[in-house]
This record gives sequence, structure tokens and C-alpha cells, in this order.
Amino acid sequence: MKRLVVLLSLFLLGEAERRDLSGKMFTFPVVSNTHHVALSPEMNKIFFAVTVCLRAFSDLSRAQSLFSLSLPSTDNGFIIYKPKQGVYRLHVLVDSADFWGLQDESNVWNSVCATWDTSTGLAQLWVNGIPSSRKGIKAGSSITGTPKIILGQEQDSYGGKFDAGQSFVGMLTDVHMWDFVLSPNQIASYTYGGTFQPGNVLKWNSLEFSTNGYVVIESKETSHKPSIL
Repeated sequence: MKRLVVLLSLFLLGEAERRDLSGKMFTFPVVSNTHHVALSPEMNKIFFAVTVCLRAFSDLSRAQSLFSLSLPSTDNGFIIYKPKQGVYRLHVLVDSADFWGLQDESNVWNSVCATWDTSTGLAQLWVNGIPSSRKGIKAGSSITGTPKIILGQEQDSYGGKFDAGQSFVGMLTDVHMWDFVLSPNQIASYTYGGTFQPGNVLKWNSLEFSTNGYVVIESKETSHKPSIL
């Protein structure tokens, strides 16, 4: 009975907290249109450039949302969406671009970084250290308003209207967000575990978040392939 109470408290926790999640991951164990993590950015400002990096581990072949930022004016403020394996879609303020031929794998950690700069409108995806072609989205625009940032679901309205068919099932870790475009060297450092500047909007080692529904925080070690002696 005591174990059941502890598990329920983990699954139903909804109050925001700030934690150092180094070595931890969010596990989303089931398909749903409710279970998610809400992130609280460290500042409320106008964004003229964005970089988001994260690592994802999943066996899904269907569409899934990796990062969803909505605004009062639009639900598609800045979204990293994966229609299928090897294809990534970046939404910026309603407009979007698809990036093809990016090599990722099932049941391993895939490092994903997305960048966008309003001065040129150029956006780019980096998957496991390999850059995509650069494509133009919303040049001259800005991401303005109080953002709602969700992991595990894709927002079709400001902070909600989730679709189970777009939900993420698997594990997410090392989520960072910057208000500038990281250089290729900085992205490489993130990807390969080198030293990099943590996000100045969201940073994994000091993350304010709330879990909603069946989301488990656990050690990333449980996803590592054991060594054979």
C-alpha cells in the first residue's frame, strides 16, 4: 500500500519545482493525450533567435512531438516535430519546414538541436552531430509573448489540446534552450558530451518544471547498454 501511494505521488505531481537533473531523464511510458512535462523558462522576453537541444530515446516510428512552445497568439511558436524516422519538422510562428535524410536510430539516444535566426530566417536541424540543409522560416519575425513549453505532447492550443497520436513515448534528457544561435562547434560539444554553455532560457542542471500524469524521473543509467566483463 505504501509503495502504491509513493507511485501515485510520482505520477500525479503537478506543482512546479526547480531541480538539477544532471544524469536524469523524463520517461513517458505510455501513449496518452494528457501525460506531459511543463517547463518554465528563466525569462519572458522577445526572441529574435533560438537554439533548442535535447536527447531523445524512443522506438516510435509514427509522428511524435519532441519540443512544443506555444504563445498566446499561436500554438506553433517554436516546435520540433518528428513526422517519421529520419524526418524532422521545425515550426516557427505557424510556418514550418521539413528536414529530410537526418540519420537517427530507434532505441538509442539521439541528440537533436534546432536553430533559427530572424535576421535571415535561416533554420537548421542537427541530428547526432550531422547538420541539415538550411531553410528559411519567418525572416524578420519575433517570438513574442509568455511562452508555454511542453515535453511529451504537441500543443494545438495555448497550453493544451493534446493529441495522443502526436504524443512522445520514450525518454528525454539534457534539454537546453538559448536565445541565440549556437555555433557548429558549440553544437558539437553538446552532441558529443564536451563542455558547453548551458541554456540561458532553459537549462537541464537548473530546470523549473512540473510533471503532469504518468511521467517518471529516473536515472539515465537505466538506458545504458551494460558492459560485458
